[in-house]
Amino acid sequence: MDVNKPTIRNDEVLVETTYASICGSDQHIFLGEFHPRTQLPLIPGHEFAGRVAEVGSEVKNFKQGDRVAVDPIIWCGECPACQIKHYPACTSLKLLGVDLNGGFGEYVAAKPHMLYKLSSGIPDRHGALVEVLGIGFHSCNRAGVKSGDSVAIWGTGKVGHCILQAVKTKTDGPVFLIDLIDERLQKAREGYPDVITVNPMREDPVEIIRENTRGRGVDIAFEAAGHDASGGKTINPVRGCIQVIRGAGRVCVLGLGDDPAPILFKELIWKEASLIASRVSHGEFAEVIEQLDRGNLKPDLLISDIFPGNRIQEAFHLLNDFPERNLKILLSFQES
Repeated sequence: MDVNKPTIRNDEVLVETTYASICGSDQHIFLGEFHPRTQLPLIPGHEFAGRVAEVGSEVKNFKQGDRVAVDPIIWCGECPACQIKHYPACTSLKLLGVDLNGGFGEYVAAKPHMLYKLSSGIPDRHGALVEVLGIGFHSCNRAGVKSGDSVAIWGTGKVGHCILQAVKTKTDGPVFLIDLIDERLQKAREGYPDVITVNPMREDPVEIIRENTRGRGVDIAFEAAGHDASGGKTINPVRGCIQVIRGAGRVCVLGLGDDPAPILFKELIWKEASLIASRVSHGEFAEVIEQLDRGNLKPDLLISDIFPGNRIQEAFHLLNDFPERNLKILLSFQES
């Protein structure tokens, strides 16, 4: 539908969207599963990049034509988490495209601190992936991934794949990927042939990881599945992560499933391990852009297709109906 062009305040910037990426959360919004948080009418889209179209009179660091990636996070600044500057844990966190109009349209109003300039070497389509790649980097920073660490990632969908890309910039240790969908594991191997992939419907991931680490286990395990898609036929992803880490290892949980996870806490306690949660990002846009500039990331591996913005309905149906074929479908709103 046609809507009015946003009117910006003196301290805001108007961004003209070039590319936007459909997120898993967008798919839940599409299915009505974010009600009542997401109120209609709404323009979704929280992963997007664009060009500065207008600049408020109080904005100093941006000018018309600047190419930017947009951090959609809006924190309150007043809650206990915000008081210690732990903004991803804000008790009233909001996002452009979830709680307010976002990037699935031609124009978006945003505060200047939400914008990160893209260098000339970063294509617009890659700018639309900075947000989701930032989630991967934030989880790595939360878990403390460092050089030499061994890592297991349970779930290689959109977020799991971004964790993989971030991990590979931080460690050359062995990386294990666990997923029920062979096509996703194959996509990961195309970009990173040295990863060890496991489909738990055919192999026991706990045994595979123990065998390949001489019984030691991995330093860090990420849970990015969200739920047990096998219907109880395989080990629950969170419990699997706990079982594959070494003593004093770390489990970082990102999956936003609604099903309770059957955890045997003595398995965590025996190892005196750490269980960490990671939600969105915390300024990792700058880190992602630096890694893109260096050529250390492979964003095109994430892109399954690019549709013009007016085919968004078709894109959502493809993502919902054929998850094994698609990671990210981008929406193009103008020529790059």
